[in-house]
Amino acid sequence: MIVDAHAHFLPSDYPDDAPGCFPRMEPIEGSGDRLLVFGKTRFPAKEVFFAAERRIEAQDASEVEVEIVSPMPPLLRYDLPAADGLALARHVNDFAAELTAYDPRRLIGLGMVPLQDPDAAAGELSAIAERGLAGVEIASNILGSSIGDEKFLPFFSEAERLGLSIFVHAMPSPTDRLPASAMGTYVVGIEGMYAAASLILGGTAAACPDLRVSFSHAAGGFAMSLPRAGYFWGGSWNEEPRDPERAVMPDDGPSPFEYARRFYYDSMVFDRRAIRYLIDLLGADRLLVGSDFPAMPREDPAAKTLRSMDLPGDEWNDISWRNAFRWLGREAEVPAVIAAR
Repeated sequence: MIVDAHAHFLPSDYPDDAPGCFPRMEPIEGSGDRLLVFGKTRFPAKEVFFAAERRIEAQDASEVEVEIVSPMPPLLRYDLPAADGLALARHVNDFAAELTAYDPRRLIGLGMVPLQDPDAAAGELSAIAERGLAGVEIASNILGSSIGDEKFLPFFSEAERLGLSIFVHAMPSPTDRLPASAMGTYVVGIEGMYAAASLILGGTAAACPDLRVSFSHAAGGFAMSLPRAGYFWGGSWNEEPRDPERAVMPDDGPSPFEYARRFYYDSMVFDRRAIRYLIDLLGADRLLVGSDFPAMPREDPAAKTLRSMDLPGDEWNDISWRNAFRWLGREAEVPAVIAAR
Protein backbone atom coordinates (compact mmCIF):
# COMPACT_ATOMS: atom_id res chain seq x y z
CA MET A 1 0.00 0.00 0.00
CA ILE A 2 1.19 3.52 -0.84
CA VAL A 3 0.00 6.70 0.85
CA ASP A 4 1.21 9.79 -0.98
CA ALA A 5 1.56 12.38 1.79
CA HIS A 6 2.67 15.24 -0.46
CA ALA A 7 0.20 15.92 -3.26
CA HIS A 8 -1.60 19.13 -4.21
CA PHE A 9 -4.95 20.44 -5.36
CA LEU A 10 -6.33 23.68 -6.76
CA PRO A 11 -9.93 24.83 -6.50
CA SER A 12 -11.66 24.76 -9.86
CA ASP A 13 -13.19 28.24 -9.50
CA TYR A 14 -13.48 31.28 -7.26
CA PRO A 15 -16.59 33.34 -6.42
CA ASP A 16 -17.65 35.96 -8.96
CA ASP A 17 -17.75 38.56 -6.17
CA ALA A 18 -14.32 37.63 -4.78
CA PRO A 19 -11.89 40.46 -4.02
CA GLY A 20 -9.69 41.50 -6.92
CA CYS A 21 -6.64 40.06 -5.14
CA PHE A 22 -8.10 36.53 -5.33
CA PRO A 23 -6.81 33.99 -7.88
CA ARG A 24 -8.66 33.26 -11.11
CA MET A 25 -9.01 29.94 -12.94
CA GLU A 26 -9.37 30.69 -16.63
CA PRO A 27 -10.51 27.92 -19.02
CA ILE A 28 -7.89 26.65 -21.46
CA GLU A 29 -9.56 26.27 -24.84
CA GLY A 30 -9.90 22.73 -26.14
CA SER A 31 -9.43 20.97 -22.81
CA GLY A 32 -10.82 20.67 -19.31
CA ASP A 33 -7.65 22.26 -17.96
CA ARG A 34 -7.49 25.75 -16.49
CA LEU A 35 -4.94 28.52 -16.08
CA LEU A 36 -4.27 29.70 -12.53
CA VAL A 37 -3.79 33.47 -12.60
CA PHE A 38 -2.63 34.81 -9.25
CA GLY A 39 -0.53 37.94 -9.17
CA LYS A 40 2.50 37.18 -11.34
CA THR A 41 1.76 33.46 -11.30
CA ARG A 42 0.53 31.85 -14.51
CA PHE A 43 0.19 28.11 -14.01
CA PRO A 44 -1.59 25.71 -16.39
CA ALA A 45 -3.49 23.30 -14.17
CA LYS A 46 -4.54 19.95 -15.54
CA GLU A 47 -8.01 18.70 -14.67
CA VAL A 48 -6.55 16.25 -12.13
CA PHE A 49 -5.79 19.23 -9.86
CA PHE A 50 -9.47 19.83 -9.15
CA ALA A 51 -11.52 16.87 -10.44
CA ALA A 52 -11.86 14.07 -7.88
CA GLU A 53 -12.61 11.43 -10.52
CA ARG A 54 -9.38 12.24 -12.35
CA ARG A 55 -7.42 12.02 -9.09
CA ILE A 56 -8.70 8.55 -8.32
CA GLU A 57 -7.88 7.46 -11.88
CA ALA A 58 -4.36 8.85 -11.46
CA GLN A 59 -3.97 7.04 -8.14
CA ASP A 60 -4.92 3.76 -9.76
CA ALA A 61 -2.54 4.35 -12.66
CA SER A 62 0.43 4.90 -10.33
CA GLU A 63 -0.48 2.29 -7.68
CA VAL A 64 -1.36 4.78 -4.97
CA GLU A 65 -4.13 3.87 -2.55
CA VAL A 66 -4.45 7.14 -0.61
CA GLU A 67 -3.45 10.77 -1.19
CA ILE A 68 -3.10 13.43 1.47
CA VAL A 69 -3.85 16.52 -0.59
CA SER A 70 -2.84 20.06 0.32
CA PRO A 71 -3.29 23.42 -1.41
CA MET A 72 -0.94 24.23 -4.27
CA PRO A 73 1.78 26.35 -2.57
CA PRO A 74 1.24 29.53 -4.66
CA LEU A 75 -2.08 29.87 -2.82
CA LEU A 76 -0.16 30.51 0.42
CA ARG A 77 -0.07 34.25 -0.17
CA TYR A 78 0.66 35.77 3.21
CA ASP A 79 1.08 39.20 1.61
CA LEU A 80 -2.69 39.56 1.16
CA PRO A 81 -4.62 41.75 3.60
CA ALA A 82 -5.57 39.59 6.57
CA ALA A 83 -9.32 39.70 5.85
CA ASP A 84 -8.78 38.69 2.24
CA GLY A 85 -6.35 35.98 3.30
CA LEU A 86 -8.98 34.56 5.62
CA ALA A 87 -11.66 34.66 2.92
CA LEU A 88 -9.34 32.90 0.47
CA ALA A 89 -8.43 30.26 3.04
CA ARG A 90 -12.10 29.53 3.75
CA HIS A 91 -12.87 29.11 0.05
CA VAL A 92 -9.89 26.79 -0.43
CA ASN A 93 -10.82 24.81 2.67
CA ASP A 94 -14.42 24.42 1.54
CA PHE A 95 -13.14 23.08 -1.78
CA ALA A 96 -10.76 20.68 0.01
CA ALA A 97 -13.68 19.29 2.00
CA GLU A 98 -15.76 18.93 -1.17
CA LEU A 99 -12.94 17.25 -3.10
CA THR A 100 -12.13 14.70 -0.40
CA ALA A 101 -15.79 13.90 0.25
CA TYR A 102 -15.84 12.20 -3.16
CA ASP A 103 -13.98 9.23 -1.61
CA PRO A 104 -12.79 9.83 1.99
CA ARG A 105 -11.04 6.44 2.01
CA ARG A 106 -8.65 7.60 -0.70
CA LEU A 107 -8.51 11.37 -0.37
CA ILE A 108 -7.55 13.08 2.89
CA GLY A 109 -7.47 16.86 2.90
CA LEU A 110 -5.37 19.59 4.45
CA GLY A 111 -6.48 23.21 4.51
CA MET A 112 -4.74 26.56 4.87
CA VAL A 113 -4.88 29.56 7.19
CA PRO A 114 -3.89 33.26 6.98
CA LEU A 115 -0.72 33.10 9.08
CA GLN A 116 -0.03 36.76 8.32
CA ASP A 117 -2.55 37.17 11.18
CA PRO A 118 -1.57 34.47 13.72
CA ASP A 119 -4.67 35.05 15.86
CA ALA A 120 -7.01 34.66 12.90
CA ALA A 121 -5.08 31.57 11.81
CA ALA A 122 -5.43 29.97 15.23
CA GLY A 123 -9.10 30.88 15.35
CA GLU A 124 -9.76 29.22 12.00
CA LEU A 125 -8.42 25.83 13.10
CA SER A 126 -11.69 24.77 14.75
CA ALA A 127 -13.53 25.37 11.48
CA ILE A 128 -10.92 23.30 9.65
CA ALA A 129 -11.49 20.42 12.07
CA GLU A 130 -15.27 20.78 11.66
CA ARG A 131 -14.90 20.50 7.88
CA GLY A 132 -13.30 17.09 8.42
CA LEU A 133 -9.86 18.18 7.24
CA ALA A 134 -6.88 16.50 8.87
CA GLY A 135 -4.72 19.58 9.31
CA VAL A 136 -3.16 22.51 7.51
CA GLU A 137 -0.37 23.28 5.11
CA ILE A 138 1.84 26.26 5.92
CA ALA A 139 4.85 27.76 4.17
CA SER A 140 8.36 27.56 5.61
CA ASN A 141 8.39 31.29 6.33
CA ILE A 142 5.74 33.91 6.84
CA LEU A 143 6.68 37.16 5.12
CA GLY A 144 10.29 36.47 6.05
CA SER A 145 9.60 35.41 9.64
CA SER A 146 10.61 31.91 10.71
CA ILE A 147 7.74 29.66 11.66
CA GLY A 148 9.50 29.12 15.01
CA ASP A 149 9.01 32.79 15.90
CA GLU A 150 7.17 33.08 19.22
CA LYS A 151 4.32 35.02 17.58
CA PHE A 152 3.19 31.79 15.89
CA LEU A 153 3.28 29.69 19.07
CA PRO A 154 -0.45 30.19 19.86
CA PHE A 155 -1.27 28.86 16.40
CA PHE A 156 0.82 25.72 16.89
CA SER A 157 -0.53 25.26 20.43
CA GLU A 158 -4.09 25.36 19.12
CA ALA A 159 -3.28 22.87 16.36
CA GLU A 160 -1.79 20.57 19.01
CA ARG A 161 -4.89 20.96 21.21
CA LEU A 162 -7.23 20.11 18.34
CA GLY A 163 -5.08 17.19 17.14
CA LEU A 164 -4.55 18.74 13.70
CA SER A 165 -1.45 17.89 11.70
CA ILE A 166 0.87 20.47 10.13
CA PHE A 167 2.55 20.13 6.74
CA VAL A 168 5.40 22.62 6.25
CA HIS A 169 6.01 23.23 2.57
CA ALA A 170 9.34 24.84 1.71
CA MET A 171 8.80 28.12 -0.13
CA PRO A 172 11.77 30.02 -1.54
CA SER A 173 12.39 33.55 -0.32
CA PRO A 174 14.03 36.17 -2.53
CA THR A 175 17.77 36.38 -2.00
CA ASP A 176 20.57 38.20 -3.76
CA ARG A 177 23.09 35.56 -2.70
CA LEU A 178 22.00 33.04 -5.35
CA PRO A 179 20.61 33.48 -8.88
CA ALA A 180 16.91 33.13 -9.61
CA SER A 181 17.59 29.69 -11.13
CA ALA A 182 18.37 28.43 -7.60
CA MET A 183 14.94 29.23 -6.17
CA GLY A 184 13.48 25.78 -6.84
CA THR A 185 16.63 23.86 -5.91
CA TYR A 186 19.14 25.13 -3.37
CA VAL A 187 16.88 27.79 -1.86
CA VAL A 188 14.09 25.28 -1.25
CA GLY A 189 16.63 23.13 0.60
CA ILE A 190 17.75 26.08 2.68
CA GLU A 191 14.16 27.03 3.49
CA GLY A 192 13.33 23.52 4.69
CA MET A 193 16.34 23.53 6.98
CA TYR A 194 15.49 26.97 8.37
CA ALA A 195 11.91 25.93 9.10
CA ALA A 196 12.77 22.72 10.96
CA ALA A 197 15.62 24.33 12.91
CA SER A 198 13.44 27.29 13.90
CA LEU A 199 10.83 25.03 15.50
CA ILE A 200 13.58 23.57 17.68
CA LEU A 201 15.56 26.74 18.44
CA GLY A 202 12.50 28.96 18.81
CA GLY A 203 10.98 26.75 21.49
CA THR A 204 7.92 25.48 19.61
CA ALA A 205 9.05 21.84 19.71
CA ALA A 206 9.57 22.07 23.48
CA ALA A 207 6.29 23.90 24.10
CA CYS A 208 4.21 21.55 21.88
CA PRO A 209 5.56 18.03 22.44
CA ASP A 210 2.49 16.38 20.88
CA LEU A 211 2.37 18.56 17.78
CA ARG A 212 2.54 16.43 14.62
CA VAL A 213 4.59 18.17 11.91
CA SER A 214 5.90 16.95 8.57
CA PHE A 215 8.25 18.71 6.16
CA SER A 216 8.32 18.62 2.40
CA HIS A 217 11.45 17.24 0.74
CA ALA A 218 12.82 15.97 4.06
CA ALA A 219 13.28 19.56 5.31
CA GLY A 220 16.00 20.19 2.74
CA GLY A 221 19.46 20.41 4.26
CA PHE A 222 18.25 19.90 7.83
CA ALA A 223 19.38 16.28 8.18
CA MET A 224 22.90 17.11 7.00
CA SER A 225 23.12 19.97 9.50
CA LEU A 226 21.77 17.95 12.41
CA PRO A 227 25.00 16.13 13.39
CA ARG A 228 26.81 19.47 13.67
CA ALA A 229 24.02 20.81 15.88
CA GLY A 230 24.29 17.60 17.91
CA TYR A 231 28.02 18.14 18.36
CA PHE A 232 27.59 21.73 19.54
CA TRP A 233 24.90 20.57 21.98
CA GLY A 234 26.64 17.43 23.21
CA GLY A 235 30.34 17.83 22.46
CA SER A 236 30.54 14.34 20.96
CA TRP A 237 30.66 12.66 17.55
CA ASN A 238 28.30 9.96 16.26
CA GLU A 239 25.58 10.82 18.81
CA GLU A 240 27.71 9.37 21.62
CA PRO A 241 27.00 10.39 25.26
CA ARG A 242 27.20 14.08 26.01
CA ASP A 243 30.62 15.47 26.97
CA PRO A 244 29.91 18.63 29.03
CA GLU A 245 33.52 19.82 28.80
CA ARG A 246 33.44 19.93 25.01
CA ALA A 247 29.81 20.99 24.52
CA VAL A 248 29.36 24.54 23.27
CA MET A 249 25.66 24.84 24.05
CA PRO A 250 24.06 24.31 27.49
CA ASP A 251 22.17 21.14 28.33
CA ASP A 252 18.80 22.84 28.09
CA GLY A 253 16.68 19.76 27.45
CA PRO A 254 16.40 17.15 24.71
CA SER A 255 19.16 16.97 22.12
CA PRO A 256 18.61 18.27 18.58
CA PHE A 257 18.38 14.64 17.45
CA GLU A 258 15.53 13.92 19.86
CA TYR A 259 13.58 16.94 18.70
CA ALA A 260 14.23 16.08 15.04
CA ARG A 261 12.85 12.57 15.57
CA ARG A 262 9.52 14.02 16.64
CA PHE A 263 8.99 15.38 13.14
CA TYR A 264 8.06 13.56 9.92
CA TYR A 265 9.73 14.08 6.55
CA ASP A 266 8.60 13.16 3.08
CA SER A 267 11.22 11.14 1.25
CA MET A 268 10.98 13.01 -2.05
CA VAL A 269 14.72 13.65 -2.16
CA PHE A 270 15.37 12.16 -5.63
CA ASP A 271 18.13 9.70 -4.70
CA ARG A 272 18.13 6.39 -2.84
CA ARG A 273 21.43 7.31 -1.17
CA ALA A 274 19.77 10.33 0.42
CA ILE A 275 16.86 8.17 1.56
CA ARG A 276 19.28 5.69 3.11
CA TYR A 277 20.95 8.51 5.05
CA LEU A 278 17.57 9.71 6.32
CA ILE A 279 16.67 6.21 7.46
CA ASP A 280 20.02 5.78 9.21
CA LEU A 281 19.95 9.17 10.93
CA LEU A 282 16.27 9.80 11.65
CA GLY A 283 14.69 6.36 11.44
CA ALA A 284 12.35 4.63 9.04
CA ASP A 285 9.50 5.57 11.38
CA ARG A 286 9.96 9.25 10.44
CA LEU A 287 9.69 9.09 6.64
CA LEU A 288 6.72 9.42 4.32
CA VAL A 289 6.13 8.92 0.61
CA GLY A 290 5.74 12.20 -1.27
CA SER A 291 5.46 13.13 -4.94
CA ASP A 292 4.36 16.79 -5.33
CA PHE A 293 1.77 15.37 -7.77
CA PRO A 294 0.40 16.70 -10.06
CA ALA A 295 2.72 19.71 -10.00
CA MET A 296 5.48 17.17 -10.68
CA PRO A 297 5.05 13.74 -12.26
CA ARG A 298 5.15 10.76 -9.96
CA GLU A 299 7.69 8.02 -10.41
CA ASP A 300 6.20 5.14 -12.38
CA PRO A 301 5.03 3.39 -10.30
CA ALA A 302 4.80 5.68 -7.30
CA ALA A 303 7.72 5.31 -4.86
CA LYS A 304 9.71 3.42 -7.48
CA THR A 305 13.02 4.37 -5.83
CA LEU A 306 11.82 3.22 -2.42
CA ARG A 307 10.58 -0.03 -3.94
CA SER A 308 14.04 -0.60 -5.44
CA MET A 309 15.81 -0.42 -2.08
CA ASP A 310 14.72 -3.87 -0.83
CA LEU A 311 13.82 -2.44 2.57
CA PRO A 312 12.88 -4.84 5.36
CA GLY A 313 9.14 -5.38 5.58
CA ASP A 314 8.60 -3.26 8.67
CA GLU A 315 10.59 -0.34 7.24
CA TRP A 316 8.74 -0.53 3.94
CA ASN A 317 5.35 -0.60 5.66
CA ASP A 318 6.32 2.30 7.90
CA ILE A 319 7.44 4.53 5.05
CA SER A 320 4.91 3.49 2.44
CA TRP A 321 1.79 3.99 4.59
CA ARG A 322 1.99 3.52 8.37
CA ASN A 323 3.87 6.74 9.14
CA ALA A 324 1.36 8.79 7.19
CA PHE A 325 -1.44 7.62 9.45
CA ARG A 326 0.75 8.20 12.52
CA TRP A 327 1.43 11.74 11.38
CA LEU A 328 -2.31 12.26 10.96
CA GLY A 329 -2.97 10.82 14.42
CA ARG A 330 -4.86 7.88 12.95
CA GLU A 331 -2.43 5.11 13.80
CA ALA A 332 -5.01 3.37 15.98
CA GLU A 333 -7.36 3.00 13.03
CA VAL A 334 -7.23 0.24 10.45
CA PRO A 335 -7.43 2.31 7.27
CA ALA A 336 -10.66 1.50 5.48
CA VAL A 337 -8.86 1.16 2.19
CA ILE A 338 -6.76 -1.69 3.64
CA ALA A 339 -9.76 -3.44 5.14
CA ALA A 340 -11.48 -3.30 1.77
CA ARG A 341 -8.62 -5.08 -0.01
